[in-house]
Amino acid sequence: MRHDHIISAKQLSRGDIETVLDHAADIAADPGAFADRHSDTLLGMLFFEPSTRTKMSFTTAMKRLGGDIVDMGSVESSSVKKGESLADTVRVVEGYTDALVLRHPMEGSAKMASEFVDVPLVNAGDGAGQHPTQTLLDLYTIRENAGFDDLTIGIMGDLKYGRTVHSLAHALTTVDARQHFISPESLQLPRSVRYDLHEAGAEVREHTDLDEILPDLDVLYVTRIQAERFPDESEYREVAGQYQIDADTLAAAKDDLTVMHPLPRVDEIAHDVDETTHAQYFQQAHNGVPVRMALLDLMLGGDK
Repeated sequence: MRHDHIISAKQLSRGDIETVLDHAADIAADPGAFADRHSDTLLGMLFFEPSTRTKMSFTTAMKRLGGDIVDMGSVESSSVKKGESLADTVRVVEGYTDALVLRHPMEGSAKMASEFVDVPLVNAGDGAGQHPTQTLLDLYTIRENAGFDDLTIGIMGDLKYGRTVHSLAHALTTVDARQHFISPESLQLPRSVRYDLHEAGAEVREHTDLDEILPDLDVLYVTRIQAERFPDESEYREVAGQYQIDADTLAAAKDDLTVMHPLPRVDEIAHDVDETTHAQYFQQAHNGVPVRMALLDLMLGGDK
């Protein structure tokens, strides 16, 4: 795998994905074997939006590899508040670190920032655009629970603004997967994402009702309706709370259905689902550490 920057799931081939996931599995099996792999490495953390799982798992991943982080901190406490451009910010922090992780509310920001730096840059979410490392840990979770052969997956919720959906849907075109998209009509896949999927040879199957497809699913990937992405609050209120599942909903599902969620959740998955064998979203979040360890190790010149 040879990429200077990880900006989009579109740049990852099936071979790239398998390389990262296989390496993550090796790390998960024996994390101590990788403890001093990058003892002199500093990872720059540039988060212009709130984050819990992505930021903490990247931090954990770098420290478990023996390195450390340099954190820009909140936007309010940085020079961004004084009007500094993103290009200038990444140029400055590049001089302090060996690699950068960027989250920014503007779609396309990671691609733009990558053009100003020579160290590896990882897109940790650019608005409603892409979130490739979330996709890698999602794929790891899917492979561990359902495999990549003859897979039927339903992706439900905010498909319009959900960057995790956009990344995952494209990556799934590299494996043997049938994709079903469940959402209100107002939150269906953007035309550009639908076009990319068609170009990659995928058939886009769209539904407004989960019940009609649930019994066929091996994986159900649920996403939050993201209030912060809506330009109009009234548009959000029209769809908020429309797509919810609980343990009773899953009575019609296969016994081995895997339920996933990129988190955070609000009310789209009831807490009684947590106690079922279907729930894998907390393990999914935990998988972020070995997957991001694997990616950083490969990007920073690990032995593999």
